[in-house]
Amino acid sequence: MEEALKQKPTDLIKVVVYGPESTGKTTLSQQLARHYNTAWVPEYAREYLQDKWDREQKTCEPEDLLPIAVGQMHLENSLSEQAEELLICDTDLLETKVYSEAYYVGYCDPLLEKYALKNSYDLYFLTFIDIPWEKDDLRDKPDERERMFQYFKQTLEKYDKKFVTLKGDKESRLSLAIHHIDKLLKK
Repeated sequence: MEEALKQKPTDLIKVVVYGPESTGKTTLSQQLARHYNTAWVPEYAREYLQDKWDREQKTCEPEDLLPIAVGQMHLENSLSEQAEELLICDTDLLETKVYSEAYYVGYCDPLLEKYALKNSYDLYFLTFIDIPWEKDDLRDKPDERERMFQYFKQTLEKYDKKFVTLKGDKESRLSLAIHHIDKLLKK
């Protein structure tokens, strides 16, 4: 199991689009991948949990978190082979850790926590809650957006992760993200 949670070594610059539900992470990830003509790693949890919902009408349970983490790292490691200089990640294991703690009274599987903290990224883009919340089968906390945003932010600060908060419309977010990625690419 541990091998499945490890990042493959790479020289790629990796950025994570990170934050609460319905804050534009997937849209921004796709825009950045198009702009830089590179691969982007989708959020495996959405596929996994949508399939579970469609089959069983059940939401995420604690026993789903490790399979989600394994699926996320499989996608990241596979797609990193398709990227040349930059990989855009529409989530990471740290986000899975945050959701685990938020939904399960502070609990996070020790193995998930280990790799959430061990795997590394060059920059996080923390997406703010200033865009409208959109309902779907999986989203369930429209009234807790501020609390969840603060939890995501505090987690980045607690673990000393380099991050930039993105606010405003799609164009503003994209422009600021490109500015920061360009700085990384010039190093």
